[in-house]
Amino acid sequence: MSMNNQGRPTSTGAATENTDFESFSGHKGLRLAEPLIFELGSTETTGVDVPEVGEFEMAIGGLERTSEIGCPGLSEPDTVRHYTRLSRRNYGIDMGVFPLGSCTMKHNPRLNEKMARLPGFSDIHPLQPKSTVRGAMQLMDELSHWLCTLTGMPAVALSPKAGAHGELCGVMAIRSALEARGDAREVILCPESAHGTNPATAAFCGYKVKAIPAKDNGRVDLEALKEALDDTVAAVMLTNPNTCGLFENEIRDIADAIHAAGAFFYCDGANFNAIMGKARPGDLGVDAMHFNLHKTFSTPHGGGGPGSGPVVFSDALKAHVPVPFVVKTDDGFDLVEDADDKSMGRLVAYHGQMGMYVRALSYMLSHGADGIRQAAEDAVLNANYVLASLGDVMTASFDGPCMHEALFDDRFLKDTGVTTLDFAKAMIDEGYHPMTMYFPLVVHGAMLIEPTESESKFNMDQFIASMRGLAGEAKAGNVDRFSGAPYHAPWKRLDETQAARNPVLRYSPEE
Repeated sequence: MSMNNQGRPTSTGAATENTDFESFSGHKGLRLAEPLIFELGSTETTGVDVPEVGEFEMAIGGLERTSEIGCPGLSEPDTVRHYTRLSRRNYGIDMGVFPLGSCTMKHNPRLNEKMARLPGFSDIHPLQPKSTVRGAMQLMDELSHWLCTLTGMPAVALSPKAGAHGELCGVMAIRSALEARGDAREVILCPESAHGTNPATAAFCGYKVKAIPAKDNGRVDLEALKEALDDTVAAVMLTNPNTCGLFENEIRDIADAIHAAGAFFYCDGANFNAIMGKARPGDLGVDAMHFNLHKTFSTPHGGGGPGSGPVVFSDALKAHVPVPFVVKTDDGFDLVEDADDKSMGRLVAYHGQMGMYVRALSYMLSHGADGIRQAAEDAVLNANYVLASLGDVMTASFDGPCMHEALFDDRFLKDTGVTTLDFAKAMIDEGYHPMTMYFPLVVHGAMLIEPTESESKFNMDQFIASMRGLAGEAKAGNVDRFSGAPYHAPWKRLDETQAARNPVLRYSPEE
């Protein structure tokens, strides 16, 4: 009988360890086989009674359907079972540790969800008269206040819909400020470890992108940055703490060099979770920084939205904040919707995502100043616990402590026949979502692990034990454990590159 590291049996005996047979149903215990919904029901039947339609005249200008709709006809229990079974195949933060580096997959407190569902927040519409949404505007003003307080910045734009959209907002404000002073700069500098959205945003805004190398310690090469700064540089887009999980300890010198060259300092705020309540970007010389509310303040993460990426601005850029934004008046609150000559204008049609604002403010108020600070401290503590606990079996990319994420490379896998991808796939068999792989690009075979502050020491110890076990198996030459992994997932290893380049998005019964 096999035993786990706690001394508990992992099976009930030898008879159950023979997995060579296939069941007649295709199920494996309670891990049920689930075909596509189109393969479950018949398009000839329906789960509801629909009355016959009499004579009527179409009013959609010849755009009516000319073929069958092709929806499967399922009963209500069949439909519920289908989607419940699919949900069991999805890994989320409510299932276990989600160690994606650079993504801060932290627990979403249920209190936040309860607040977001309050009438007056959950059912308002952006076209309502402003007089009927004063409470919502007050909440937006309160959220703006605390975002500015946490960063030491005087102005904020709430309307961007995601982190990358916030980057766009920040760079557009920088362009607006440069145009206002008649300065036609055309280059933005990005460190080699920057998030991929940074250079993409700069290019989207019409700028040329120039890369800045990192030093051997994983931080920006200050001298290389200074050499690249001239009167053509509009801004530098830098992440701090950076994507290697390290604090840029020359950040004030970097900011001073940027400003001396007449450029602006854009900070990618994706990693603000590591320093909230501990350091203010405004004090570090930052001119604009976006928040990922889903990362730092626990609003839902992933799925393409609804998201939110507010941007804070320094005194040098606050006049260029986009509309709309909330202002406090003698009568309460108002929404400014008309841009003046300095504003960059309107970025989105409406004010942004109210549900995300409610969740983020709920997180802030329930934690308080001391709780916010402790969350950052615990995130850094957990990451360093992982770094120290795995340092003797895996290879850390840089010397010394890290911030909120621990970065390893693939040197410990040299000559084992196991790759970073193989190792990550084997983590699925252990019941964990893989860490971020092959990023940042400045590290070969990167494995970026961010436990966040949500995880207890018990959870961390279980995760670390699994990682140590896999590292030992790889070094022992047990390549088969990795080459075909995952073995215990509903689907085995897929050709992800092929799936991404040639996705099958439409069901065809003929195929």
